[in-house]
Amino acid sequence: MLLINLRSGGGKAERFRLVDLCRQRNIDPIVLRPGDDLRQLAEDAVARGADVLGMAGGDGSQALVASVASEHSIPFVVVPAGTRNHFALDLGLDRDDVPGALDAYEDGVNTVVDLAEVNGRVFVNNASLGVYAKIVQSADYRDAKVQTAAAMLPDLLGPAATPLDIRFTLPSGQEATAAQLLLVSNNPYQVGQLRGGGTRERLDGGVLGIVSVRVDTTADAERLAALELAGNVRRFASWNDWTASEFEVRSAGPVEIGIDGEALTLQPPLHFEIRPGALTVRLPRIVAQRSR
Repeated sequence: MLLINLRSGGGKAERFRLVDLCRQRNIDPIVLRPGDDLRQLAEDAVARGADVLGMAGGDGSQALVASVASEHSIPFVVVPAGTRNHFALDLGLDRDDVPGALDAYEDGVNTVVDLAEVNGRVFVNNASLGVYAKIVQSADYRDAKVQTAAAMLPDLLGPAATPLDIRFTLPSGQEATAAQLLLVSNNPYQVGQLRGGGTRERLDGGVLGIVSVRVDTTADAERLAALELAGNVRRFASWNDWTASEFEVRSAGPVEIGIDGEALTLQPPLHFEIRPGALTVRLPRIVAQRSR
């Protein structure tokens, strides 16, 4: 079965006539309507006997349906019908070939990847606090992700920006008490630019990737902006990145967070952990062969 969000990616599923393609291939399409509970639709599909679950939509929807597939130990098919689809990219899928992703149902190969979670909520890509959490909370973000990020970053990273009320432990053992950016990912990203995200070399490394950045002065902000333009943000003085199987963030109050592009507020402490090999993804055979 394939759950389909027709609104995701600016109507990408409708442009490719995904429902019709599913019926031509004997794939049962389940169209998400306004007000529907996506998790419940996925659970209902499993209860009706689905032996494969797929999701056509953005990364937030992918994560939710992937969590259901993981809980029931059935394969999961990713159809990149969202805007960015970082999960599909890092799996080796062509994000512009939406119909091609359906080949996984007819001639698919299973591969095992990790999932990450924070306070019990699964994510396939990353959870962001600070800069990215503020951007994701913006009303303009869903319709213009890159433009919104570019417009907001200077103010959010400047010396006048309010540091996060969060505490966490750096790899040195030092207690960090503030940051403008904290990114926790399902396996580490190869990050060159803050606004560009990055890609992951693998999704089965069994670790979280963690990045933190703090900007204290005008000179810091200017230096970070220059490194951002050059695609070299990792050279910034207060840049820290490391890996861990678990990670905890503490705060005096609720924490705004962006999880796979979805805006949420969670109660602290925030406990992150990796779930090695938690998800079986079924890829089109040609994609699986390229990934070897």
